[in-house]
Amino acid sequence: MPELSLVITVFNEEENIRPLLAKIREDLGTADYEVILVDDGSTDKTVAQIREHMDDRVLLVELRKNYGQSTAMMAGIDHTSGKYVALLDGDLQNDPSDVLPMLELLIREDWDVVAGNRKNRQDGFILRKFPSRIANALIRRMTGVYIRDYGCTLKVFKREIATELGLYGELHRFIPVLAKLQGARITQVDVKHHPRQFGKSKYGINRTFKVMSDLLLMVFFRKYMQKPMHLFGTIGFISFGLGILINLYLFILKILGHEIGGKPMLILGLILLLGGIQMITIGLIAEISMRTYYESQHKKTYAVRHLYTAQGKTGPKPVADTVL
Repeated sequence: MPELSLVITVFNEEENIRPLLAKIREDLGTADYEVILVDDGSTDKTVAQIREHMDDRVLLVELRKNYGQSTAMMAGIDHTSGKYVALLDGDLQNDPSDVLPMLELLIREDWDVVAGNRKNRQDGFILRKFPSRIANALIRRMTGVYIRDYGCTLKVFKREIATELGLYGELHRFIPVLAKLQGARITQVDVKHHPRQFGKSKYGINRTFKVMSDLLLMVFFRKYMQKPMHLFGTIGFISFGLGILINLYLFILKILGHEIGGKPMLILGLILLLGGIQMITIGLIAEISMRTYYESQHKKTYAVRHLYTAQGKTGPKPVADTVL
């Protein structure tokens, strides 16, 4: 078992493979590591380049089609065997020389995740940096997880945190939030960032709406995953209460002889009344679903960081039986 597993996802990066592997060998030297290269359905010669330049430390995971970066990352993590896991971009913009110092920091200070912050980011300002700054500020504000650079792929994890991330869809942007849901302790360090030399970026301004949609999901996970009734029930009771008050007011007007038919307030009252009942019902169903999720799989609603005896710390509790 190697100490460190590097997970690198690639999609149509044929020109970057040879220099990427050469840079990893140069920067990691004799360190105890393995490289998991995940080809996410490339249509160029990426797979051929990997097979030509790989060595005994490299494992190629070739996916059947393009699933997206989050799924590809999870596929790579699932094939790791190291005690620690590092995520790295395959476009040579992240620098492999940052990995070992990040790993040393994680081990020395017992962090669960060390996240990279691209101090001098080498990307265009209008289409990349400016939208990214807005998104980072919004994510920090709404999730309460204060990471400066959510878009930096370079991160180092303890294995038990990485394997429980549950990545799918486009959630790779929210890895710090997913780790925090497990109770992970996270720190961040400045890392180097290089301009892209070969190939084309797979990101564009059109990802903004995907980020916003996933952000709502992360806010729900962060605040209401174990207590969905607190969200839906609160909204439901407020809506139901307002509907009752409006309809009671209209009922009194009707008794006093006023005409209430066709009034917009009557329609609003009915909508609030029915909407409140629906939200409360959704909350009850969500609560039942969460209990089924926990109890049917014998999952626990907590995670233990360490166990101590009179002789000292006995090691971390396995996270396999814990939940978000």
